[in-house]
Amino acid sequence: MEIIKKNNLVALLIAGVLTVLGYTSSGQVSQGTISTGEINGSQADEARLNTITTAVPFLLISPDSRHGAMGDAGVATSPDINAMHWNASKLAFIDEKYGFAMGYTPWLRNLVPDISLSYFTFFYNLNKIITFGGGIKYFSLGDIQFTDNTGANLTQFRPNEFAINGSVAAKFSDNFSGGVSFKYIHSNLTGGITVAGADTKPGQTVASDISLYYQSEKFKLGDRKAEWAAGMSINNIGGKVSYSNSTEKDFLPINLRIGPRFTYHIDKYNKISIHTDFNKLLVPTPPTYLRDANGNFVTEGNNFVIGAGKDPNRPVVEGMVGSFGDAPGNVIRDENGDAIITGDGTYEIEQGSVFREEMREINFGTGLEYWYDDLFAIRTGYFWEHELKGNRKYFTLGAGLRYKVLGLDFSYLIPAYFGQRGVQSPLQNTLRFTLIFNFNEDKSGSAVPAGGAAGGGA
Repeated sequence: MEIIKKNNLVALLIAGVLTVLGYTSSGQVSQGTISTGEINGSQADEARLNTITTAVPFLLISPDSRHGAMGDAGVATSPDINAMHWNASKLAFIDEKYGFAMGYTPWLRNLVPDISLSYFTFFYNLNKIITFGGGIKYFSLGDIQFTDNTGANLTQFRPNEFAINGSVAAKFSDNFSGGVSFKYIHSNLTGGITVAGADTKPGQTVASDISLYYQSEKFKLGDRKAEWAAGMSINNIGGKVSYSNSTEKDFLPINLRIGPRFTYHIDKYNKISIHTDFNKLLVPTPPTYLRDANGNFVTEGNNFVIGAGKDPNRPVVEGMVGSFGDAPGNVIRDENGDAIITGDGTYEIEQGSVFREEMREINFGTGLEYWYDDLFAIRTGYFWEHELKGNRKYFTLGAGLRYKVLGLDFSYLIPAYFGQRGVQSPLQNTLRFTLIFNFNEDKSGSAVPAGGAAGGGA
């Protein structure tokens, strides 16, 4: 089997994909142990690292600096040019006629110097009801040297992934809108090398997003004005991805995002908003596989026998619906530490543990945004994910400027260690930069600078 040389992180990323080629058919997953069940108050079983893995996870990376500075919260933020990634229905409420934006993020820069995410998006306001948007998201893993088992160089390749998007948003009323996006996804991680006698190929598929957005009229809160909004989006609904000619395929990161916004106008020039997004992957949770007395996996034919949970190899719609109740939960053990087997040959599961695990799969981001005169913004936020489901925890901060047609945003990510000495997050020192251009048209149809908070301060 060919080996990939570069940085250990990049090697693991690609090796993980290659491993899927050989093990998806049997459903084998890695289930590491983190500590006893005391983590969730249960003594039934050891708490397991049971993260949900998907193809093309780059689709979930925040591409723009504004929302990246607010804990990756964006489903109900004030409408801006980057709405397509978060909630395409917000495009219908952009005041400007048209505009475009470019973003760049050096990704995992503390570990690898040449991994990056690039982003380009645009919108066109057709009329007071319909708005179109489009863009491309490009993820580069840098240059990789492939070698064989002897260390001899085979080829050099730059793995990359991209998604091309198109969106349409429509107002249903003065306060309510809906949107739909379509995207083509292409993932080339191996350059067609042969792994264990099997030829690899780029993974590709199509997907869609559906979204809703509601924003209230301004109302009096004391002697000041305020408004609220709420949004919902289901992203990356589409066919599974395969990296070989095998029939086995992997889910896209289908993600449910829902959340509110509240904006308070301090005075004529100053306002502050708070936003919160709740996220859940609508993807099957890896089950717990049955083991014999010696700790070996029990098999039937070429498949591992499931002891708790459900078969992850399901159709897309069935996997989405079933993702709300397919967690394996905690296996109950006897006084000798042996898992208890029920009469139907599966593990006995602690009551309530399935629901607890489903709740752990919900992560959230919350952010605060301050605007002065729709010209200058300061932002901060926090993102949280359960330690058994990925353990991403970080603070964010950033700022934005708007002047006539031009907007500029940047953000910075600070991992939250909470006293864990010696811990280094791969996300440490993550910077994002976004450049924005927004235009209106005068009565003759000529472009003029957009006024107010172009690209995100409305």
